[in-house]
Amino acid sequence: MQNQKKSKITISEIMNKKKNKEKITMLTSYDYSMSRICNEANLDIVLIGDSAATVMLGYDTTRKIGMDEMLTFCKGVANGITRSLVVADMPFGSYYTGKEDSIGNAIKFLRCGCDAVKLEGGQEFIDIIKNFTSFGIPVMGHIGLKPQTTPLYHGYGSQGKTAEGAVKLISEAKALEEAGVFSIVLEKVTSEVSSIISEIIKVPIIGIGCGPHVDGQVLVIHDMLGLYKDIEPKFVKRYLDLAGKIYDAIKEYEDEVKSERFPTEEHTYHMAGEELAKLEKMLKRV
Repeated sequence: MQNQKKSKITISEIMNKKKNKEKITMLTSYDYSMSRICNEANLDIVLIGDSAATVMLGYDTTRKIGMDEMLTFCKGVANGITRSLVVADMPFGSYYTGKEDSIGNAIKFLRCGCDAVKLEGGQEFIDIIKNFTSFGIPVMGHIGLKPQTTPLYHGYGSQGKTAEGAVKLISEAKALEEAGVFSIVLEKVTSEVSSIISEIIKVPIIGIGCGPHVDGQVLVIHDMLGLYKDIEPKFVKRYLDLAGKIYDAIKEYEDEVKSERFPTEEHTYHMAGEELAKLEKMLKRV
């Protein structure tokens, strides 16, 4: 891993990457160990996604994760990051109950080390987002497939397949930009519509399942490493099969323990000879 220290990336730097036509790299992380590796790899953004609900806690939907659980994941990630921008997903319901409660919940994420929050939703949350940005809380938007709510109405299908659907997405992206978001995650939107939105909208568009014609990409790190295979979306490229490698390592460990090939001398501590002799004398007295 690289040891070269770099200064903490800022919101302005993320926004300038679009102007400079530099692609933005973003991955999810849910713990200290993984976030340290992301940080060393010089990722631009590390997201603590509410996908922790399914990936880390085994829930069947992201709607089941709450504030306390998300904050715990955020603390671990933030402690491992010195360079990347840290963005926290605000969980389902945490910004639904009015401006005051929403602001209070957002501040909790900033206090535990996050640099910004992400909200799923378009027109319905514009007032909330404007309130956040007016208080100086950086917000990342999220439209297209919205896992917290879209499946309730449309399932997990791709978005922007019709002209009407495309116009709605473009309108939502414009509304988010006007509300003051510094970037927008676009999830599972057709490549054609994603390209149009990236051209029209001035803030960076970070895609997941949106094709190459956006300003950056995000994936769930457990997906791209082959650690989580319960769901295998078309848009995920698996760069490793860590689940298979971890399984093999566990089986090798199990075999070595049972056959007494582990631990060996190199893994063993010993008393000094004189202390052992002293102990033997003491035991004889007992």
